[in-house]
Amino acid sequence: MIHDFHTHSFLSDGVLSPVELIRRAVAAGYATIAVTDHAGPGNVELVLDQLVRECSTATKHWPIVALPGVEITHVPAAALAGVARAARRAGAAIVAVHGETVVEPVEPGTNRAAVECEDVDILCHPGLITDEEARIAAVRGCILEISGRKGHSLANAHVIRAGLATGAKLVLNSDAHEPSDLHTERFRTLVLRGAALPESEFHSILEENPRALLARVQQSLAPVNNYT
Repeated sequence: MIHDFHTHSFLSDGVLSPVELIRRAVAAGYATIAVTDHAGPGNVELVLDQLVRECSTATKHWPIVALPGVEITHVPAAALAGVARAARRAGAAIVAVHGETVVEPVEPGTNRAAVECEDVDILCHPGLITDEEARIAAVRGCILEISGRKGHSLANAHVIRAGLATGAKLVLNSDAHEPSDLHTERFRTLVLRGAALPESEFHSILEENPRALLARVQQSLAPVNNYT
């Protein structure tokens, strides 16, 4: 079963409506999808107002757990915790942060601010994350992303090394923006092999860690699922 905690709809820079994205994920065999549209101080509540309703309806009627979330993107590091707190109050089951990927000018210090923030669940494509930042993530329970997206995936091997060395949990996400970006089981295996992950670690990254994260956010889903 595929668990994917980082995708985008047309509420940010994806091409599908949230509910169509979720439907495509159902057809692709997903068990879990988080719709995590890009957000900042000005739109976090607006994005989540829509995602909470669409995700709860999809979860009620289809065989998938659809989680409303945001990816806090290109926000000043000093302002990140406030936006994350606002996202949680607005109903985000998953709060992700756009990390210091090697292909975009993310403000230095974003990775550190994210792993230290109690409201952040996932640090996405964290690029050349330091071992100190990875250790903080391990202690706090912030999950580091292995990315299936071109460009962002360039540092996957480094992220894996840092995670395994420090005990930080890792998950593989698609960062899907269009239907063809959604993962298949074969593609997920190829991404992990391409990043030189030992096959003994595949199960923890593809199954154990996603299930643990899902269990952690179940309580957040209760008020969301009151929508129809």
